[in-house]
Amino acid sequence: MKVQQRLPLIDMLRGFAVLGTLGTNIWIFAYLGDISYITTSNYSGWWSLNDFLRMAVLFFVNGKLLGLLTIMFGVGLELKYQQALRKGNAWPGMYIWTIVFLFMEGLIHFTLVMEYDILMSYAVTAIIVAFIVKFGDKAIKLALYVFGSFHTVMILLILVSALLGANASFASFDPVVSLYENGTWFEQIQYRLTNFLYYRTEAIFIIPMNIFLFLLGVKLMRNGVFSQDDKGRQARQKLFKIGIFIGVPLNLLIFIPGGAFDLPVRYLFALILSIGYIGILGKMIEYKKLDWLWTRFGEIGKMSLSCYVLQNTIASIIFYGWGLGLGGKLNSIEVIGIWVTLSLFQLFIAHICIKHFHVGPMEWIRKHAIQSVTQK
Repeated sequence: MKVQQRLPLIDMLRGFAVLGTLGTNIWIFAYLGDISYITTSNYSGWWSLNDFLRMAVLFFVNGKLLGLLTIMFGVGLELKYQQALRKGNAWPGMYIWTIVFLFMEGLIHFTLVMEYDILMSYAVTAIIVAFIVKFGDKAIKLALYVFGSFHTVMILLILVSALLGANASFASFDPVVSLYENGTWFEQIQYRLTNFLYYRTEAIFIIPMNIFLFLLGVKLMRNGVFSQDDKGRQARQKLFKIGIFIGVPLNLLIFIPGGAFDLPVRYLFALILSIGYIGILGKMIEYKKLDWLWTRFGEIGKMSLSCYVLQNTIASIIFYGWGLGLGGKLNSIEVIGIWVTLSLFQLFIAHICIKHFHVGPMEWIRKHAIQSVTQK
């Protein structure tokens, strides 16, 4: 079987998604763990300019880049599966160790850095999807329908209940804000571990969605969506139209205050724009004058795990009380400026790492940790 060449668009999309997830998480850091700042539940009317700027950023990133990152994890799983087939290895076989490492990394990241870590959820999803893929195309197709339908119905029921008057507001985040403003790093670690199940609620809730998006990534990969030939370009053109004509209008509902559309936008409508981004970015890379930028995004993608951990660690230092303590003190323009600055910094760091070491530090640790276990 012919060895498949690495497709640059995959790394570029993964890198774009990692930086985009910071565009959502930055507000959680900036407001010291108060997630009401990424929702509209506290608003009964229109926003000030400061709030509007925050919501404008969230329109582009909240749920969309997380969805894209999830799809790209599915693409990565499919690449590992194809590699196993080429080498004649059992599946999932050694891939299980990659999942174990991902789960442990997520647990450490959750404990030491951020309570909204996504990697643990990805690890659980990956083990489920790995076995679905093993059973072939029919199993993949059935699982896409089952998990996609279940997730859609669940979110639409939440939307209907919200429109009928169900309370969409959050409990007070004042204790959390006080902890992240005044508490030590060790006190924050203790808080995360004490409230482990509470902060893993979302990670469990989104597993059906994750399974669907992982499998969607598998299907997109098999259908040649990321290739640079005419078939790939035509497929991305269809995704482009879906994103522009369906995804954008539905995601504009984020500007309706009151909280009713918060969950549907983040966990359902955002997914449509996620696949739209594949088409949009697929068209953008055709502008060769910006090849240097697409290459930088690709370098982020090659060390996405390292960059994900790095950006959240630096954001913790900037905003939390044990660091620079800027949480709750900056306006939206300043927060956006920090997001852009951190993104540029990561583009530089990724370029240096890939140029000189060809891999990121977390990826190096994972590779050698897995090798040390599997070669015994």
